Amino acid sequence: MNDTPGWASPGSAPSDGQRPGASGPTEPADRPVPANPADQPGTEQSEPDPQRPGSQWSKEQPPPGQWSAPTGAEAPGQAPPPPPPGPGWGTPPPPAPGVPGGYGPPGGQGGHGGWGGGYGPSGGYPGYGGWGGPPPAAKPGVIPLRPLGVGEILDGAVSTMRTHWRTVLGISLTVAVFTEIVVILLQGLVLNDTAGTEALNDPSASFDELSRAMGEAMLSSSVVFLISLIGTVAATALLTTVTSRAVLGKSVTIGEAWRDARPQVLKLFGLIILLPLIAIGVVFVGTLPGILLAVSGESTGGIVLAVLGGLGASVVALWLMIRFSLASPALMLEKQSISRSMSRSVKLVRGSWWRIFGIQLLAGLIANIISALVVLPFTFLAAALGGESVSGFLNGSGDLGWTFLIVSGIGSVIGSMITFPITAGVAVLLYVDQRIRREALDLELARAAGVQGYGATPGS
Repeated sequence: MNDTPGWASPGSAPSDGQRPGASGPTEPADRPVPANPADQPGTEQSEPDPQRPGSQWSKEQPPPGQWSAPTGAEAPGQAPPPPPPGPGWGTPPPPAPGVPGGYGPPGGQGGHGGWGGGYGPSGGYPGYGGWGGPPPAAKPGVIPLRPLGVGEILDGAVSTMRTHWRTVLGISLTVAVFTEIVVILLQGLVLNDTAGTEALNDPSASFDELSRAMGEAMLSSSVVFLISLIGTVAATALLTTVTSRAVLGKSVTIGEAWRDARPQVLKLFGLIILLPLIAIGVVFVGTLPGILLAVSGESTGGIVLAVLGGLGASVVALWLMIRFSLASPALMLEKQSISRSMSRSVKLVRGSWWRIFGIQLLAGLIANIISALVVLPFTFLAAALGGESVSGFLNGSGDLGWTFLIVSGIGSVIGSMITFPITAGVAVLLYVDQRIRREALDLELARAAGVQGYGATPGS
C-alpha cells in the first residue's frame, strides 16, 4: 500500500514497493530483534514459513488513537484523526524546508490545498478573505455605489456635465437664454429709470424722492429675482432628473427629462418660494423687538437689540435652510408633497448638518467664483462698449443702454450654464449619498442599474 501524499504515519514501516535507499521514517530503537535471522526484514527466505505472519509490521504497535492509517481509514475502535486546519485559520504549521520565511507553497506539504494555500507566499483567499481589503464598489455611472467623499460629490457633478454634456448644457443654455432675454427686455423697456438711481446718489434729494427711488429699485430687483427664480426652478427640476439617471449610467434627453419633471414643477416652485420666506420671517421675528424698542424712543438700545436679534435670527435661519436643503431632490425624485419633502430633508440631514453645510458652501463658492470669472470681463466690456466710464458704472450713475444689457447678458448666460449644473448636481448627489448612508440605497441603485451580484455575501 502506498501513502497518500501529504500524510505521514508515525512509527510505521516503509510502504510496500519503496525503492531501496529511499528516505523514510526510521524504526524505533527499542524494537525487539527476532530470534530467527530469517525473520529479519530484508533477509531472503528460501521457503515461506506458514507459521509466520505475512505482514512486515511489528507485533508491538503504538497505543490506539496516536496514529492513523496512511489511506485515511480508521481501524475498529480507533478515534478519527483531527481534521487539518482550513486555509488561513488556526495555528500555522512549521516552516517547510527550503522555503524562506514561508509555510510552504500552495497545495504543498499541507496536502489537499491546506496549510500551503493559507500561509504560503501565494496563499490566502482572493479579495477581503485573504486580507486584500474589500472589493471595489460598483460604479455604473458617475459615482461609486457607496458612501461618498467631498471630492467624489464634486467630481460626480462635473462628470455629469462632461458625460451628458448635450443634455446638461442644452437645458442650462435654454433656461439661461430664456430668463436673460426676459430680464433684458424688462430692464431696457420698463425698469430702466435713471431718475431713481440719480435720486439715490443725490445728497440733496428729498425724502419723497428717496422713497420713490427705493421703491422702484426694490420693484426692479424683485422682478429680476422672480424671473431668475423661475429659471432656477426649471433648471433644477430638469437637471435633477438628468443627474439621477447619470448615477445609474443612463442618459436622458431633454424631452424625457421634462416629461418626468413636469408633474412636480409647480410644487418645486412653491418650495423654492417658501424657503426664502421662512428665512425672512425668522430674521424679521428676531429683529422685531429691537425695532419696537427703537420706535418707542430708545433708539440706541433698539438698534443694538435689533442688530443682536438679527444676528441670532440669521444663525437660526441658516440652520433651517441647511436642514431643508435636500427637500428639492426629495420632492423631485420621490414625488413627494412640499411638506413631506421638507420632513424627508430634515430626516436625512439629521446628524450630518456640518458636513452638508461644508459641502454646499464649498460647491457654492466654486460655482460663484467660476461664474464671476466669466461674468466680470463681459460686464466691464459692456461698460466700455456702451460708452460709460468704469467709475460711472461702479457708482451706478451710468445709463444701462441696450449695448450694456446685451453684452453683460451674454456673460450671465455663460455663467448660468456653469452654476446651474454644479448646484443642482451637488444637491442631488448629497441626497443620494445620505440615503446610501442611512437607507442602503446603493442596493436599490445597483438593481436598477443591472449590476449582477451586488450586495451578495461571499460564498452565497
